[in-house]
Formats: sequence, structure tokens, C-alpha cells
Amino acid sequence: MRYRAAVAESVGGSGEQRMSTETAGRPTVDEQIIAYGIEVSQRLLSPLARTIAPLALRRRGGVEARAAPAGVAGRLTDAGFWEARFRLALMGAAGGAVVGCLVTVELGMLLAIAGAVLGWQALPRALSVRSRRRAEAMERDLSEMLDVVALGMRSGLSFDRSLEMYTGHFETMLAETLRAAHRQWACGLIARDEALREVAASYASPLLARVMENIVRSLRFGSTLADNLEDAAREARAGYKARKQEQVAKAPVKMMVPTGVLILPAMLMLVLGPVLLELAGGF
Repeated sequence: MRYRAAVAESVGGSGEQRMSTETAGRPTVDEQIIAYGIEVSQRLLSPLARTIAPLALRRRGGVEARAAPAGVAGRLTDAGFWEARFRLALMGAAGGAVVGCLVTVELGMLLAIAGAVLGWQALPRALSVRSRRRAEAMERDLSEMLDVVALGMRSGLSFDRSLEMYTGHFETMLAETLRAAHRQWACGLIARDEALREVAASYASPLLARVMENIVRSLRFGSTLADNLEDAAREARAGYKARKQEQVAKAPVKMMVPTGVLILPAMLMLVLGPVLLELAGGF
């Protein structure tokens, strides 16, 4: 397990780092929170996470289910996750209390409670946001990967050689993940079927899970994999296009909230303001 983690980190680490720094070297708040959770996991933890945190909350698989789709599996531990949540809650409570006490003590208490709640939910929310972004980035590149691998197999290459061709010529996050998985089963550290399923588990995408399962079955039973990959590529493109069209269709509805709350009152004040001032002056 130690060698598998070392191989995966040495090959696939750059892809995850590229995602966190793709905004011109300015990591977002969510990325900073996740980095803090990983840093806490690598330190000597205080007795708080080991004794106060319920064992039911730190059962195996609870944190892994959140960390794997976010791409931090193996780096964010169970105890580190809860330790980071405790610390963020304390920092949020302290910050809210300091800001609120500048006005009144009662406001300080309210802001301390609100800060504690926000701090407690900060790390799970950051993991959810990162999982969603990784899934969206993967689904954008999935059809391209399937087309390249299918083209390689049509040209007479094996699945492993076609996948190696894709990971060697593309610098996407999905290519980095597949390169790490390919290195693992090429070194004999893990079976190919298990590695492909772990790639699917590292993204919160039912489409990728279905595609990887079809690849595993085709490789096991010797069915025509190229045709299956091309069909999956068409499905991935159609699904990605449908999701983008849905987001575009929802944009006008979402714009109604700022329009009704901010723009419409200002327009009413601009139009009705002079009339109301004249009426007030007449009295």
C-alpha cells in the first residue's frame, strides 16, 4: 500500500496541483481550507480529535467517501479531518466574537455562534465544491479520452498502449489520474480492473463509473471494446452538452433574484423619487 501511494503521488500529483493553481497561482478559499486539513492530518494531532470526536463519526470510510472524489484520498485522514473541523470552528467563533464585541456583547455572542457553525461546515463544503469541480473537469475531457483510446485500438494497438498514448500526449487532470493508475498496474502493484475502478471512485461521476465498468467487462470477456468506447464517447458528449444547455437555461431564472432585490428597487426610486418629492412639497 505504501508503494502504491508513492507511485500515485509521484505521477498524479501534478494534475491535482494544477487544478488548485489554475487561477493564475491564486488558490481559492476552498483550496486553502482543504490544504489546511491536509496539513493538520500530517501533524501530531491533539487529544481533541482522538478523544472528544465520537468513534461513530470517525469510522473508516466516512471521510474517505468525501476525500476520494475531491482527489485527496490518503492525504486527508479521519482524525485530521475532525481535528481541522474543530480548529476551524474555534477560529470562526473567536473571529466572530472579536468582531461582534466591538459593537455589543450580545452581537459578539451571536457572531461567535455563527462563526463556529461556518467554521464547522467549512471543510465539508470545500470538499464538496472541489468534488463537483473535478467531476465537471473530468466530464469535459472524458469524450476526448474515449475517442483517442478507441482510435488507438482501431489502429491495432492494445488497450494499455492506447491509454498510454493518451496519457503521454494530453495534460488534463483525467490524463494525470489515468497515468498514475496505469503506472500502478504496469508495476504490478495493483490489478488493472481494480485500478480502473479506483479511478472511477476518485470522481463523483456516475458516467465515469459506468464507462470504467464497461471497459473492465470488455477486457475480461473479450468483446469489441472500440465500439463500446465510441458509444460511450458519444454519450459523454451528449451528456456534457445537455448539462451546459441546462445551466444556460437556468441563468435567466437565477438573474431574477439580484434583479428583483437590487436593480428593481433602484429603478423604482429613480422613477418615482421625483414624483414623491413633488407630492411631499405640495403638502
